[in-house]
Amino acid sequence: MTAELVRGQNHPLPQVRLEIRISAGSPVLAGAALGDEHGTVHGAEWVAHPGAPTLPGIEVSPQAAADHRLAVDLAALPEAVHRVTVLLALPERPGGPLRFGSLAAPTAAVTGLDGAEIARFVLTGLDAESAVVALELYRRQGAWKVRAVGQGYAGGLTALLADQGLPSAAELAADVEEAVARGLARAVPAPPTPSTPGIPAAPDSPEPRRVGADASRDPAGGRAPGGPIDYTHPGRRPGATAPPAPSPAASHAASDGQPPRPVAGDAVGWSMDERLYNQVWGMFEDLARTTAAYRSAVDFADSRLEKELDQALADPRARLGAAGDAAREEAQARHTQLVDQARAALDRDVAQLAAESEVVEPALPPACARWDNPVWHGYRVPAEPPMAMRLGDLHLPESAPLSIPLLVRLPLERGLWIDSGPAPGADDVFLDSAETRRLAMDAAVALAVRLLAVHPVGEFTVQVLDPAGTGAQALLPLTRTGVVALPSLAGAAGVADVLGRLTRRVDLVQMALRGGAAESLPPDFDPAQQLLLVNDFPHGFDDRAVTQLRYLADEGPAVGVHLLMVADREDAAAYGPLLDPLWRSLMRLTPVPDDHLADPWVGHAWTYEPSLVPSGSGVLQQVLTEVATARTKRK
Repeated sequence: MTAELVRGQNHPLPQVRLEIRISAGSPVLAGAALGDEHGTVHGAEWVAHPGAPTLPGIEVSPQAAADHRLAVDLAALPEAVHRVTVLLALPERPGGPLRFGSLAAPTAAVTGLDGAEIARFVLTGLDAESAVVALELYRRQGAWKVRAVGQGYAGGLTALLADQGLPSAAELAADVEEAVARGLARAVPAPPTPSTPGIPAAPDSPEPRRVGADASRDPAGGRAPGGPIDYTHPGRRPGATAPPAPSPAASHAASDGQPPRPVAGDAVGWSMDERLYNQVWGMFEDLARTTAAYRSAVDFADSRLEKELDQALADPRARLGAAGDAAREEAQARHTQLVDQARAALDRDVAQLAAESEVVEPALPPACARWDNPVWHGYRVPAEPPMAMRLGDLHLPESAPLSIPLLVRLPLERGLWIDSGPAPGADDVFLDSAETRRLAMDAAVALAVRLLAVHPVGEFTVQVLDPAGTGAQALLPLTRTGVVALPSLAGAAGVADVLGRLTRRVDLVQMALRGGAAESLPPDFDPAQQLLLVNDFPHGFDDRAVTQLRYLADEGPAVGVHLLMVADREDAAAYGPLLDPLWRSLMRLTPVPDDHLADPWVGHAWTYEPSLVPSGSGVLQQVLTEVATARTKRK
């Protein structure tokens, strides 16, 4: 449960690797000062800020943004450090807010690496202050705690740093502001302000804005009364996500004023896999926002054209003849100009993302790589489970053929459902039922093999329920290598046996965890995570089995029992609303491209494509052979 802190309140920190998430109503800069046991900050080198974003155990964003994630590893801090003070300040820029009192109250949250909140503090009561100490992480008798501070400074960053005991506070504050200004100068510019008569120009301001659900109210070209939009993910604006040791080439490009060359792993994180994961999700958000800006501009251009045509036709005397034709041509020309400007901005940023994708995709680890990635040629069973796995790819119609990997964190927090219902094929002709079911099983097997392949030996097991045997051909790669065995009992009896064993497993682990006796599980208990692959649901399921399946979907993920279903919802229509909670609890995927997934930022309908094995490829057989060999050696 999240601890809601008030000023002066503290709360213990149960772990040493943390994130501090800052949310504000306007771009703010974030920093952290390291203090000794007396709270003394011994010099500028003890302060992490946008100009020097990385210190041992702490990493902050090198960019002013409305949302920040500060990475903290308390165990990696120098022994002399007993206090980490989290600082926020409003950057000095024309048109920007001058005091926190004019903004919505910022929020600071301390979370684990899994995103679970430990403590939250809303910084209310600020007025004329332009800098504030938000939180303080401090060590007492070997244990770490967080304290809500909320101390503001009307004198800005200079006053705040001086209060930390820094003799060169003014110089350091100037360095921080200069670093922020360099970041803003590299922000993506808005399309040129139209100078055509009749189109109002937005006021100039360098303040970046995030495109959100209200993007349709932004004027042409993505400009709004608040200034030009920088629709890049706040944590990925140029210079914002450079790793602690950027390459010389990237540094040289940045110093020349050119956009830095794409670098795989050019994002914050404690490991290369985590950096790549964060980079992929940053690309996903960037594409969502730049597309929102484009669609907003086109919507504005369309509404402007409609309004101008209405005005041109309102006067019957000017409706016909040369004057009417000229007015309509001028309106159409302005519309074309606005749409072309928006398209040029979109094309520019899609090209930048495509260049990034070209270096990120080959660098992805097997868990996140396509099946045609050469990384699979050297596959060996890993010693550690990955942090994420690829489910497929996502793209938008305006930016094809650019696609972004769809990654999910592991272990899975919810079950997966591959919809084998009617699906469109080529030329919008719907595939027949048998073909859709075959494709759905192929997609399910590819996911099951990936889950097996990316986990260490003995840490993941797949069980299959295929009561009618319709998926036998698709399951051959799994069964032929002996990695997966079909139930000893066929039909409804096999369903009851497998579901009964998995249900008892969930009950047993839950009781052990609730009683604080996880170590007292039976000696023959298999600790491996379990994936139940169900084909042709509800064939072979009676009412009791359906109830058990719902139970596994709800309670299983928390104790390592996961569900992968291949089903057509219409086949289970006889159960009516009884199964609605089941379908809602599962993440729906499709065996063919389908635009049913929405992003959490602007709600675009993204086209999902499953991660399938290329035709004729033997990669599944190769991977499963390695898994089977590793299992044999382990016995």
